[in-house]
Amino acid sequence: MNKTEQRILHPFGPLFGPESRVLILGSFPSVKSREQNFFYGHPQNRFWKVIAALYGQEVPKTIGEKKALILSHRLALWDSIAECTIIGSSDSSIRDVRANDLRLILDHCPIRRIYCNGRKSHEMYGKYIQPALGREAECLPSTSPANAQWSLEKLIEAWSVLKEE
Repeated sequence: MNKTEQRILHPFGPLFGPESRVLILGSFPSVKSREQNFFYGHPQNRFWKVIAALYGQEVPKTIGEKKALILSHRLALWDSIAECTIIGSSDSSIRDVRANDLRLILDHCPIRRIYCNGRKSHEMYGKYIQPALGREAECLPSTSPANAQWSLEKLIEAWSVLKEE
């Protein structure tokens, strides 16, 4: 496990399509996600299991399958943070934040709702993004393995608000 503090630029862009209606924001990619160059790459993160369960689909395995799952349900993915100083994958170590400019997505598709995957993403959204955009975001419980008090079943129930959009 990397215990060294590093200044890291978000290594990949957002995922969205012209029909995306719901934007889901993480905080910043984990070490595993940075290695894979795609969202929610840690095998213990329950994000892909939750999304697949919501839409009655198989859990995607490849990046191509993950992209297809998101886009086919008019979702979009990105993170609140564009660049930060971080130790490994630890959200609690994040500092010196530069936020992502969500207009890159919002100017190109009809996003109706913005949801944050966990408290850190929501905190960063509220501090750095919401004042500029003037749009609210709702906080959903984190799908991270660090959020052990939430079972997969409880996560699926909480995240079912996505299907209402």
